[in-house]
Amino acid sequence: MAAAPTLSMEALPPSLTSASEPPAIFDGTTRLYIAYICPYAQRTWIARNYKGLQEKIDLVPIDLQNRPAWYKEKIYPANKVPSLEHNNEVRGESLDLVKYIDSHFEGPALMPDDPAKQQFAEELLLYSDSFNMVMYKAMPAQGDVSDQVDVALNKIEDAFSKFNDGPFLLGQFSLVDIAYAPFIERFQTFFLDVKNYDITKGRPNLSSWIEELNKIDAYSQTRIDPQELLAATKKRLGVKSFTSHDYLNSISGLPEESSTSSSGIIIRQTLKFVELHFLEI
Repeated sequence: MAAAPTLSMEALPPSLTSASEPPAIFDGTTRLYIAYICPYAQRTWIARNYKGLQEKIDLVPIDLQNRPAWYKEKIYPANKVPSLEHNNEVRGESLDLVKYIDSHFEGPALMPDDPAKQQFAEELLLYSDSFNMVMYKAMPAQGDVSDQVDVALNKIEDAFSKFNDGPFLLGQFSLVDIAYAPFIERFQTFFLDVKNYDITKGRPNLSSWIEELNKIDAYSQTRIDPQELLAATKKRLGVKSFTSHDYLNSISGLPEESSTSSSGIIIRQTLKFVELHFLEI
């Protein structure tokens, strides 16, 4: 795969609020609607940058705490970020958008040609929701970090050993790194500060991966101040008063898609809880 491009620093536009006028929708301009603080949106922002599309895809940041009504009414009824306005259509869902950007725009490929790497990529992408669920569930829990967190992080650590041609999850930088990076960035800061737990301790591959990620302009230019992220996460979690019991009570009230319990339903319920209480996307 191509080497990571070197990027000039981009002047970022201010976030749009309820008082902001909407852009000239469907005027032929391709727009990526994001929120600077949202990890899902960060995935698509990284992909845009890595493919060198700063001049072809405009960033339109949304203030999630004071989001404009026109975003839901005129652009994306789901009222979430990210979304992509392209060819007079608006699409959503972060990983779908990363794949769409990769296949519909020029620039370095985000998926390898090697079939074995493609298969492993899909396995890791499928696991990403489960990984995030375990990590988010542990964040408000009181006491020591659970064994499930160790298992989840060790699974990522072991994944780096699958291929030996680079420091990234498929050897070379790919869509899979984009899928995990925004979340691990947040987990590293939160767990170290709040729980005195270093997610990289005893995990040299993960530590090297984070170090190499920070050398990639396409990623590093999407990062916001870790302390700002930490403060926002603490505020959303209510760290001092939120307990595992509160968490279980919260997800127990979410609607189930079926009367039959399954791991897929539990994952969706937990991630929905994350959306509502942690990320507010």
